[in-house]
Amino acid sequence: MTGTLRTASLLTAAVAALPAALAAAHCAPVVSTFGPLRNRVMPRLAGKGRADHVALTFDDGPDPESTPSFLRLLAERDVRATFFLLGSEAHRSPGLVRDIAAAGHEIGVHGWLHRPLLLRGPRATHSDLARARDTVAEITGRRPTLFRPPYGVMSASAHIAARRLGLAPVLWTCWGEDWTARATPESVHRTVVADLYGGGTVLLHDSDCTSAPGAWRSALGALPRILDTCEERGYEVGPLRDHGTPGPGPDPDTEADRGRPAQARGAAPRAVA
Repeated sequence: MTGTLRTASLLTAAVAALPAALAAAHCAPVVSTFGPLRNRVMPRLAGKGRADHVALTFDDGPDPESTPSFLRLLAERDVRATFFLLGSEAHRSPGLVRDIAAAGHEIGVHGWLHRPLLLRGPRATHSDLARARDTVAEITGRRPTLFRPPYGVMSASAHIAARRLGLAPVLWTCWGEDWTARATPESVHRTVVADLYGGGTVLLHDSDCTSAPGAWRSALGALPRILDTCEERGYEVGPLRDHGTPGPGPDPDTEADRGRPAQARGAAPRAVA
């Protein structure tokens, strides 16, 4: 009887502890948010590539007010980049998404809405990423293979969903802190250059939809100087596809699904958020 009671007590304790254990597992990937640790022990997630190359990336677009200015500057400098688009913004500006693709830039997804994935469960996370992925695929005719989580915060659910959707998570090695009201072109350039090295991935923002109003102007103003610094140091600047980092695993939707409309693959219908 004593053994039975002890077993029952252990089972009760285990059941009570289960939610805490699941929460801990869900949140464990948050450690990758710490840049120095990520850059040192998680090179693939950090976006570290070949030593003579710097990957240039932009988050939070597309934005009709600001993104065209970035596209013009990049065209003038003959530079290609990777744009991590929010699905909801892509849906609002499909023509701009096509402009980004037509200019030769790489497109990844930044989720449907800019909300922390840490606060979402497996089903909601998968739905968010799938909706963004399929929206971009419908607009451009090409399914994206890269994913960057809002705020750069991963969860276990995000890793699982990304893997199932054929998306490779990529963060960054340096950023410009260009989202704040106090940011200036000088401060953005200084902040990026402080951690800039060959093989690194630079994060900037081509939209202020989640930043201080007008903050994108600091990134735009800093961009020529950042490109000049890379040139002076002998770094080629380009998108992540040219960076020498591994891509995602095979798409689980099977080869036969490729080329079929997203709706036929069971994708969620698009709607304005």
